[in-house]
Amino acid sequence: MKEEKYTILIADDESKERRVLSLNLKPNYNILEANNGKEAVELLEKNEVHLVLTDLKMPEMGGLELLEWIKKYYSNIPVILITAFGSIENAVEAMKLGAVDYITKPIKISELEPVIEKSLNFGKLLAENMKLKAKIKKYEGFNEIITINPQMKKLMELVAQVADTPATILIEGESGTGKMLFANAVHYLSSRADESFVEINCGAIPHDLLESELFGHERGAFTGAVAAKKGKFELANGGTLFLDEIGELPLDLQVKLLHVLEKQKFTRVGGTKFLTTDARIVAATNKDLKEEAEKGNFRQDLYFRLKVVYLKIPPLRERKEDIPLLIEHFMKKYRSFKPGVKLSITDSAQRTLSNYSWPGNIRELENTIQQAIIFSKDGRITENLLPKEIADVSPEDLLIPKTKEELQELRKNKTEKIIDDLDRKFLVNLLRQTNGNVSKAAEISGYDRRQLQNMLNKYSISADLFR
Repeated sequence: MKEEKYTILIADDESKERRVLSLNLKPNYNILEANNGKEAVELLEKNEVHLVLTDLKMPEMGGLELLEWIKKYYSNIPVILITAFGSIENAVEAMKLGAVDYITKPIKISELEPVIEKSLNFGKLLAENMKLKAKIKKYEGFNEIITINPQMKKLMELVAQVADTPATILIEGESGTGKMLFANAVHYLSSRADESFVEINCGAIPHDLLESELFGHERGAFTGAVAAKKGKFELANGGTLFLDEIGELPLDLQVKLLHVLEKQKFTRVGGTKFLTTDARIVAATNKDLKEEAEKGNFRQDLYFRLKVVYLKIPPLRERKEDIPLLIEHFMKKYRSFKPGVKLSITDSAQRTLSNYSWPGNIRELENTIQQAIIFSKDGRITENLLPKEIADVSPEDLLIPKTKEELQELRKNKTEKIIDDLDRKFLVNLLRQTNGNVSKAAEISGYDRRQLQNMLNKYSISADLFR
């Protein structure tokens, strides 16, 4: 297959210079020509360019100005400056601004070509580095979310899509499902990641203090207000404000919150001066806010204002394939409780944990593992170390549908789910045995390495989790 040529943009107001360069470089590169910096900008916006070769002095927009524009909008494109011998100091200034190199007139093609090749290789490395950073950033935000569940994966993809927008996000889910982790991911994956992530639990603060916590207060606003205080909206300016348990917010404060969302303005308690905020809002609740709005317990206009992007986190009982991974994760997290002892879990204990319905979700599972590790004498988690309410649950009871809809859903999904669950358990068990060594797991299982890797990819199981 014919290798694609790199595209070089030559910007020079001297047409003779451009033609000479173009004729000499065309055999090896695609060439675009611009009479000045302004024309170069127009070509950069319409074409994929891999390197810019620009004269320093041009009308309308000179080489230094063009360089600054490229560094701002196309920072991965290398720029080589062409300068007269008497303007070396300007070329040095250009290097400080981000040019990869410079060459003096009169130009010798034999000297220019090695500079071009070196610069193109630099640009290639820069582009690969930017891609790698973007990839790392995309997944770093999810490093605390342990899952192979398809529904959870879709939610993570949605978060990655919307994180860097100003859209308000509403996260609903039962207590302990990991709403905070998703809120953190939204912040970390956005361009606000270097700014503050500020959280407030709207259900944990008394009503008479909540307004002050959200909006701040002026000195003397109420008894005990001996000094002015910034509220969460001020502290989160430029960053993210996480309003946890938003369903507990009193109606009078819902009105004020709606005003802030609409106007990006508010006043402190006891104040008259309007303050502005650029805080990105992520709200979470364990209630059904739509139902609460229909009952009159939550303002409908605020509900729709919050629900620009909606995430519904599934409870742990609906993502049981994640339980073995979470057990492994929490055992690693709390292994310091038993220094020098290798932690393990018996098959029967793991089956019991997998069959339990987890009304407290991931938080309950974490507490259970933590407790079992503490009471384990030799680092082995056995069934008798599990709380009675978990150990006494019959697996058969959990499979009995209670409504017509549940029965139909079970009938529809049972065969496919049984196969998927069996495959996932098989893969997880293999990786656990081999500490994440895929080659060794393939040898044990009888699959070749490629087949096993394809199965791991199908179920989005990372071997790294077991290392």
